[in-house]
Amino acid sequence: MVKAIKIGGIAAAHSVRLKGPAAADYLGFSLSTLNKMRHEGRGPRYVKLGGRVFYRPEDLDAYITASVVETEDSRATAA
Repeated sequence: MVKAIKIGGIAAAHSVRLKGPAAADYLGFSLSTLNKMRHEGRGPRYVKLGGRVFYRPEDLDAYITASVVETEDSRATAA
């Protein structure tokens, strides 16, 4: 998601960023699980700015999509 902002009178696009608690809620995880996954190099992509961690909604959606498990039934209906 992109939000329009003005910087010094110049219009710019600004990607929405979620803090850890909001991202964890979005994914249905606890914050501690999301933090542990990040420290282990797993989980969704994140942005680190000045030591603070943020998540972009499009990265959370991509993580969910990549986590979809195809079953025999879902493959049969896709054919």
